[in-house]
Amino acid sequence: MIFVVIFYAGNIIVGKSINELPPFTIAFFRLLIAFFIIFPIGLRGAWNNRFIFLKYKKPLLIMTLTGITFFNTFIYGALQFTTASNVSVLETVIPVMTIVLSALLIKETIKFQQWIGIVLSFFGAILVIMNGSFLQLTQINWNIGDAIMIGAILCWAIYSIAVKEYMHLFPSYPVLLVMTGISVIVLLPFVTIEWIVLGIPILSIDMMVGLLYLGIFPSLIALIFYNKVVDLLGASKASVFLNFLPVVTMIGAYFWLGETISLLQIIGSLIVIVGVIVTTNVRTGEKHRKLNKVG
Repeated sequence: MIFVVIFYAGNIIVGKSINELPPFTIAFFRLLIAFFIIFPIGLRGAWNNRFIFLKYKKPLLIMTLTGITFFNTFIYGALQFTTASNVSVLETVIPVMTIVLSALLIKETIKFQQWIGIVLSFFGAILVIMNGSFLQLTQINWNIGDAIMIGAILCWAIYSIAVKEYMHLFPSYPVLLVMTGISVIVLLPFVTIEWIVLGIPILSIDMMVGLLYLGIFPSLIALIFYNKVVDLLGASKASVFLNFLPVVTMIGAYFWLGETISLLQIIGSLIVIVGVIVTTNVRTGEKHRKLNKVG
């Protein structure tokens, strides 16, 4: 899980460092690289289980579009406007949002302790985003990147609900291949329009290295590692480690991107982490304890 957190933090830091590239371009090449890597590993299994994929095509498509296709596209879009630190903090709100959507969509009960955690997480996220300026309402500086992250949060929350209901129906490597392949096809018209409007980007060596990192580590290795840890420890214990994502990202962004970190942002991040832990560690037998998050 230490490696998983490092790889996911790297996803944000590298995504920020190559944000001269537009978001659909980053997401497209990231998934194209991941597709070619997983292709020889998952091809036979995908073909042998093709009838399973066809039978459950609707949940497969939901998981693909929310978790693989557009989640990271929203992140890379947000990184065009906001800091890597803000994105990492907002990502930790996803387990809380997942529980809220579970209550709305599949009628799971939110307990009092969870409501406390939800309020704490929301307050902490606002503190980070506003950097304390909400204490002086006339000085609030709204950032479109933080607003774009709402799309990412909603995407992964829906993905998490679908994963806990349907992912067990599919073989692990073949489903990665199928979901990645579908995502590449879906993103192709978007990236084509992006290139028509903005021009075809010229990739520097640094950009190509960054895209290789995104395609190999957060797209595949971190996901494989995380799924293995969930099998060994359970989703709840594994997800606790992900609460360290803002800490690792802030440190990396400070050293590699030159981002500044204020005391209020540190306090806000700690509040978010406490809120997520409170929300996701209610001892019940309900399914929501199995919610997970993968990057």
